[in-house]
Amino acid sequence: MLVTVLVLAGAVVLSTHATVSASPAGSTGACTPDALAHAFTGSFRLQSIDSFGCTGEWAYVWATVGSGPKEISVTEVLQLDVVSEAWRFVSRQKYCHPGLIPDFIYRKGCFSN
Repeated sequence: MLVTVLVLAGAVVLSTHATVSASPAGSTGACTPDALAHAFTGSFRLQSIDSFGCTGEWAYVWATVGSGPKEISVTEVLQLDVVSEAWRFVSRQKYCHPGLIPDFIYRKGCFSN
């Protein structure tokens, strides 16, 4: 019984930090932490990408930015610019609406900080 509880608890912990990725359909832009990290150009330096996922030309990223007392976790929605093959942040206010972006990205990227 204890082993079952420990296995289930471990699965829950692992599933909360799972990374999901897929190559964007119809483009050569990579859905990798390195490719997504290039979108972080603001004043808070990217520390880590904790989770991410892509569907087609859309992605979400859960990341840690800043350092020390200014360190925060952020969730961003990104879109692949097919011309430059670079990921860029998009306005969640504009794009986070059912049916406007893929459901997976909507669920993972639109309901956080």
